[in-house]
Amino acid sequence: MAISLLFIPDISGFTKFVRNTEVEHSQHVISELLEVLINANTQDLKLAEVEGDALFFYKVNEIPSQEKLLAQIETMFTAFYSHLKRLEKNRICPCNACATAPDLQLKIIVHCGDVQFITVQEKRKPFGQFVIEAHRLLKNSIDSDTYALISNAVSNRIGLPDNYNSLLYTFGVGRDVYDEVEIGYLFSEIDKNLLKLNPFETSEVYDFKYPPGVVHHQDFKIPAAELLEYITNYSYRHYWVKGVEKFEYNPDEVTRLGTEHVCVIDGKRLNFTTITKKTYADEIVYGELTHDIPIHAMYQFFIIKPTSDNTCKLTLEIYFEAKSLFKKLLLFLIIKRSISKGSKTSIDNLEMFVRDNND
Repeated sequence: MAISLLFIPDISGFTKFVRNTEVEHSQHVISELLEVLINANTQDLKLAEVEGDALFFYKVNEIPSQEKLLAQIETMFTAFYSHLKRLEKNRICPCNACATAPDLQLKIIVHCGDVQFITVQEKRKPFGQFVIEAHRLLKNSIDSDTYALISNAVSNRIGLPDNYNSLLYTFGVGRDVYDEVEIGYLFSEIDKNLLKLNPFETSEVYDFKYPPGVVHHQDFKIPAAELLEYITNYSYRHYWVKGVEKFEYNPDEVTRLGTEHVCVIDGKRLNFTTITKKTYADEIVYGELTHDIPIHAMYQFFIIKPTSDNTCKLTLEIYFEAKSLFKKLLLFLIIKRSISKGSKTSIDNLEMFVRDNND
């Protein structure tokens, strides 16, 4: 047995989030947040398990110093809330999962003890009384959903005083009884407004001073948000995009402004970035930008306008940018006509695909 650190970041509100919102998007959001927390590991913690809405880390034979432990906790809170802010600012999906993701919160439990290990499917995992205690500390009497809890077993080792106070932390004393055994701890609520959130790029909102080169309209007998899912869920693309051979994308990521995917058509790789444009308040806009065409750039926007609770109208607008006389001539003579024809076929295919899936 060895004295080991047990470290559990837990996403608060996960159960309600999944129960009340679109499951697939909520799963993507949680997956992204768990990845963010794993990447925020600065103390060489070992990941024992992904436990649904939580991560179970440990560190054998070493308890980080007070300074390092508090810094690790702050780093994870900062990464977590920075990503939520990014999701909020770059969101294009109106579904409840994406809209309510910024309401998720984080708590972190820190405990330690003489931990045993078992091997399951060739993976070594912590086991024993103190592992059980660490998980039971998730169910405590703290009246908050965003906090750091450090058990007395840890605070005594690192010399963390009961009244420790800093810009971010204001620790207080707590205790709860589990199976007739009292476990004491220090806890501090975390005010996300005091975190120095990581910067991220905000996408440009395009405002074209010239009309689109291609425009197509199509009516759909499904709600606007459902049509957006058909368009932005890249696993559907090969069913309706004309000439597509393959799509490359991150299947665990919610499509939002700035996300990227690759479309392979006739052996040519087209790299797309998700963008948006100025539009009216009652419209949903999803846009894509690529520079991988013979002219300088192509911007295509799927603009969805609800016409009733269960119907909507799709307008596809495609803008071209050509910076030389030769490319402008090429655009006028060949490219515009070819793209217009192919995009009209794709929209017709999309309408048939949606209809077949809703009959």
